[in-house]
Amino acid sequence: MANRPAHFIWLLDCSGSMSVNGKIGELNFAIREAIPEMQQAALSNPAASLLVRAVTFASGANWHIGEATPVDRFTWEDVHTYGATDMGAAFRLAASALQTPPMPLRALPPVLALVSDGQPTDDWRSGLRAIDDTPWGKRAVRVAVAIGDDADKRMLKEFLANPELEPLLAKNPRQLAAAIRWMSTAVVKEASAPKVEDARPGPVLPTLPLDKHNPGEDIW
Repeated sequence: MANRPAHFIWLLDCSGSMSVNGKIGELNFAIREAIPEMQQAALSNPAASLLVRAVTFASGANWHIGEATPVDRFTWEDVHTYGATDMGAAFRLAASALQTPPMPLRALPPVLALVSDGQPTDDWRSGLRAIDDTPWGKRAVRVAVAIGDDADKRMLKEFLANPELEPLLAKNPRQLAAAIRWMSTAVVKEASAPKVEDARPGPVLPTLPLDKHNPGEDIW
């Protein structure tokens, strides 16, 4: 059976608050360290071809990795902090990649992986509607990480668009690393697993109990 593309898009908060207590450095480290496990997760399902991209948002939003890159060739270049938290701009940018074209008709449900430590500073709801208005945005597997207590967890829950799901909460580097690793492996396996044609994807795997497995010290 020919493999089908499965797109994974990071949506990463690079606002000024991410520089506090080394959060941005820990995020870069966690993503880089998770890449080999992400590659292994993709290898476990040869029917899927995992492609990775990344959006950063602060004062505006940009493609940090604009080309959909096969995971076996994926490398990480560090992101840096600047400005505000224009999450709506990031959503609109991601929505542009969820149309058909550029997304092929026979793709697997994409993964949208959002990481944020604060409150959006622009019209995030219109950006979220832009995602929801695309065919692939409706079918996307969505996961989110709230870094620290200042993250807007209610907004992140709206992004998930599933009342049974909650954003992961990371209050220290160990919890953030565990969350990024889970998003890069368990979620990839869930999204790329064979499903009945044209069926909507089922609920994402149960939320990782970060506090139980990675207690650590709360520093964020």
